[in-house]
Amino acid sequence: MACLTHRREQTVFLGNDMEKIRVCVDDLMQTDYVYSLTEPVGKNFHPEFKPELTPQEMLELGVFGGKYMTDCTDEFPGEWFVSARLCHERHIPDLNYFGVNASKPLSYWREKGWIHTDDPRGWFQWYCRYHMGRRCADDERQIRRWKAMTRHIAQLRKHCPDGDLLCRRKQRQALLHWAYDSRMI
Repeated sequence: MACLTHRREQTVFLGNDMEKIRVCVDDLMQTDYVYSLTEPVGKNFHPEFKPELTPQEMLELGVFGGKYMTDCTDEFPGEWFVSARLCHERHIPDLNYFGVNASKPLSYWREKGWIHTDDPRGWFQWYCRYHMGRRCADDERQIRRWKAMTRHIAQLRKHCPDGDLLCRRKQRQALLHWAYDSRMI
């Protein structure tokens, strides 16, 4: 079953001669959701949003116990998933780069009111779509959430010797989930 249909709308030239692309999503968590890609892939990010890892790099390193977005791979470039550490059946912490569980269940995020209807899987889904070129009303909130994760970087720098990747593995894994390359801290 295809998760996504890409259809080009009438050609709309943006400032950089990019065509606006319409993305129609139909997967296990979202049906009849449509959005447009209005920026080039991986470019024109908000000036305060500087992720250290691309979605592809995150998936290859191992995030979210391998269970994240396994039913909608057609929405994103195939190369993202060639070397991705995924498991369609269940969450497996060993698939994470640091081999530990650093995730709360989606139900927790929903209870806190942190899930936006446009991205029912949460921040990483938002980031994947943002990276692909979607811009939406939730961007500023998600960027604020991303910036708030720097408190974990401060903790690693305070408590861990340089290069000790075994120190605070759960915090390091959580930072990977937010596109911070905690291997470099």
